[in-house]
Amino acid sequence: MKEQNDLVIGMGEALWDVLPEGKKIGGAPANFAYHVKQFGLNSCAISAIGEDALGTELVENFDDKGVCYHIDTVPYPTGTVQVELDANGVPVYDIKENVAWDNIPYTAALQEMAERTKAVCFGSLAQRNVVSRETINRFLDAIPAENDPLIVFDINLRQGFYTKEILENSMKRCNILKINDEELVTISRLFGYPGIDLQDKCWILLGKYNLKMLILTCGVNGSYVFTPGRVSFQPTPRVEVADTVGAGDSFTAAFIANILKGRSVASAHHKAVATSAFVCTQQGAMPELPANLTA
Repeated sequence: MKEQNDLVIGMGEALWDVLPEGKKIGGAPANFAYHVKQFGLNSCAISAIGEDALGTELVENFDDKGVCYHIDTVPYPTGTVQVELDANGVPVYDIKENVAWDNIPYTAALQEMAERTKAVCFGSLAQRNVVSRETINRFLDAIPAENDPLIVFDINLRQGFYTKEILENSMKRCNILKINDEELVTISRLFGYPGIDLQDKCWILLGKYNLKMLILTCGVNGSYVFTPGRVSFQPTPRVEVADTVGAGDSFTAAFIANILKGRSVASAHHKAVATSAFVCTQQGAMPELPANLTA
């Protein structure tokens, strides 16, 4: 990126993942912003907290981890997610409703940040409530076209907190779509795509929504990055998994950070896979990355 004031934004939910071993900071946008910063870029998480002890502790933790944030305080409780891990270490979520991050206000400060944004990552979960959904859409509208921004929709389907309308609007607004194999099956059912293989579905989505890139992650079966006329594949490294919380967010952050640094799709993809694999070996979503990954 050419200018230090070019921002890379993670926008949406900031919350506590309440894990079996205790609570840890979570929420895809904060995870994304934290890891982008580790790659040396100017990142920021946008969300909201409540006027409560959990909110105070959340921003204190962001300060400790060096996460840049723009977090408004609103009259709703700070978000929490009860996370249970299944036998394979894969998280199962119980996401509390009508919380602070459902009610992110659109402010003059957000308008100013949008004007300096080079890339933004958002998902479907933070759009379950109309307030945050409208804020996200207004922020996207305010990013100047001359910034040539990367608009990343990391679908992140959770607990049925999505509608066909929200998904379609988001896919129309983004130029990079990130989706996993299970989400792709859900999307295909929802939009009535025929029973063709996953790669064919990805080519259809890439063309239909005029995307620059489509990232498909398939767990232990590897990952793909589709660009017009070309596909990159990377196998998933075999590692000892502590948990997979935040692994997908670290993948997205590493990929976008490396694209913004001018790396090729294949190189960025390789870095993303290695970063995600490392995060799987650590507990929680925000471990410190080793220097060889962020170089």
